Amino acid sequence: MYFDRQKLEELEDKALAPYGVRSKDSKGRAYLDAEPDYRTAFQRDRDRILHTTAFRRLEYKTQVFINFEGDYFRTRLTHTLEVAQIGQTLARALGANEDLVETICLAHDLGHSPFGHSGEVALSRLMKDYGGFDHNKQSLRIVTELEQRYPEFPGLNLTWEVREGMVKHESEYDISDARNYDPSLRGNLETQICNVADEMAYTSHDLDDGLRSGMITPQMLSGIELWQVLAETYNWHGPQLEDVERHRMIRQLVGLMVTDMIEATDKRLRDSAVKSPLDIQKLKTNVIGYSEDAQRRNRELKDFLYAKMYKHYRVVRMAVKAERVITDLFNAYKAEPTILPNSVQMFIDKRGLERVICDYIAGMTDRFAIEEHEKLFNPLEKP
Repeated sequence: MYFDRQKLEELEDKALAPYGVRSKDSKGRAYLDAEPDYRTAFQRDRDRILHTTAFRRLEYKTQVFINFEGDYFRTRLTHTLEVAQIGQTLARALGANEDLVETICLAHDLGHSPFGHSGEVALSRLMKDYGGFDHNKQSLRIVTELEQRYPEFPGLNLTWEVREGMVKHESEYDISDARNYDPSLRGNLETQICNVADEMAYTSHDLDDGLRSGMITPQMLSGIELWQVLAETYNWHGPQLEDVERHRMIRQLVGLMVTDMIEATDKRLRDSAVKSPLDIQKLKTNVIGYSEDAQRRNRELKDFLYAKMYKHYRVVRMAVKAERVITDLFNAYKAEPTILPNSVQMFIDKRGLERVICDYIAGMTDRFAIEEHEKLFNPLEKP
């Protein structure tokens, strides 16, 4: 016996809570596209994202530390995978659609520029008179227009639900613009899960990478309540923090956050008495979130990371370099468009020069952007 799409949809229907999004109920795709025999619509979307050029490039895009600073620090790709793993755990426990959650998680950073948030800030400034730039919108442009993989349609022709989830992706640093995806409705539970999984992932792994790098020391964390809980759990008194100890404490941190998120969200779901995905989207506030106590502790840790890590002189120096590289490239291409590759120049008439330049730079890896800068501004480097 094999499981065709109809059987998979039946199993999905039985496994999900009433408020979970069913793939069989999808609003469909923008272009006519026969559905696969042995995958649900959301599973197909996940696979299409995995095979994109944009997804592969995430391996060499900065999370906090630029690629050449060390092989063990997170990249934009490993961050994305950690978000998907946390998201699937939350979805499984809460009765949401795991496939939809995984797909949105894998797609949420496709449009990120090189050099992390520093690169995004630089491109946003350069594009302020030409329609602006933010990586959420760029991620959607990639899956609806820029990835050219099918002769029948532009982009990936993903389902409405995946595109809506990408558009309504929000975090502390990302505000969604859902004007074409019914902005009167908030994200469904699957989308909300992706949003909190993103924040959980970067909070825990930025702390991990900060400790590994030495930019953060255990002594600096003294007085941070979540850290004190971890230290007491494992009876750690310092002063040295061995790798194995760091691993298990970060693992425990993720576990604490996930457990609280599941329990607090389950209570809200019960109290709200939602019966369908639409019920969740019509609520006045997001249903997913920490308990009040966990939210306070998490806020304290995030404030610490912002002050002691994201504003660390090494990170700020790299941000200054990144802005210079991106600004120089943008201005050089704008002054002389013929130095752009022919495959890029061909879109200028259709999309406009500045947007084409922005798309090209946003798609670069850190390494490629640095090499391109050398080629254009170092007379001794071959073009």
